[in-house]
Amino acid sequence: MNNSLAPHLDIVLRHAPPGLTCTRIPRVDICIGKGSTDKTPCLYRSMVCFILQGSKRIAINEKFLSYDSEQYLISALDLPLIGQIFDDEGGQPYAAISLVIDPAILAELAASITPIYEREQNGIGVMINPMTTPISDTLLRLLSLLDTPEDIPVLGPMLERELLYRLLQGPQGRLLRQIAQPDGALSSIRRAVAWIRDNYNTRLHIEALCVISGMSRASLHRHFLSMTGLSPVQYQKQLRLQEARQLLLSGEHRASDVAFLVGYESASQFSREYLRQFGAPPARNMREIRQAIGT
Repeated sequence: MNNSLAPHLDIVLRHAPPGLTCTRIPRVDICIGKGSTDKTPCLYRSMVCFILQGSKRIAINEKFLSYDSEQYLISALDLPLIGQIFDDEGGQPYAAISLVIDPAILAELAASITPIYEREQNGIGVMINPMTTPISDTLLRLLSLLDTPEDIPVLGPMLERELLYRLLQGPQGRLLRQIAQPDGALSSIRRAVAWIRDNYNTRLHIEALCVISGMSRASLHRHFLSMTGLSPVQYQKQLRLQEARQLLLSGEHRASDVAFLVGYESASQFSREYLRQFGAPPARNMREIRQAIGT
């Protein structure tokens, strides 16, 4: 573990049980979990993630990224990923903080600092960056508000802005500045991603995405693939399968019903794609998961 993050970890472990905790600080969540050999589907929101203990490995299509407490991760748009968490070397559980990015705050900050001319670059919308002392110090002051919740309404927004400012000044500030630019390619793809996310269970019309993003069909496909690692159709399929898995885990629906709820027209096609994604048919996958967690 990065020893400089020990005070951060102490606060987090006092305020969050195992699992995901939505804190009283707006847009700040805590995740505590035991390392596992299982690879779990997850939806990364547009956020910054700081690991305090342990490490994580994520797969974006065929691209793999690993990071721990020495780095932080920036995700510029919502991405369906496969992730795996690991305990630290001493067997202590994985612990992480995430801050969901508010584009309005980011745009206001970006407009107030010295403009930097940067040619927009293509690339996956996820970056790993080295942790710095200014970022660590600001994060600690933000987390300390959990001990004095009465201070959150006043100091929370100030510290969130300071943290985003530090991140904008970091080595991947370019990616954050692109989020703040309403006329850039990243913002166009973010609009397309938001539409697919909100309409994942309906038929995908590329022409509608072109209108929403303001891009031609060829440009949309090129930038979408570059930034998400997936085509729009593949992206929608990932969302459908992740939502299907959550519905099946609730135990309230049969696999055939879930297939139609998430937008599949054929239960057999759903089963084939579920098997390809998760390594087992829906019913068997649910049995294996319940056996693993002892329910």
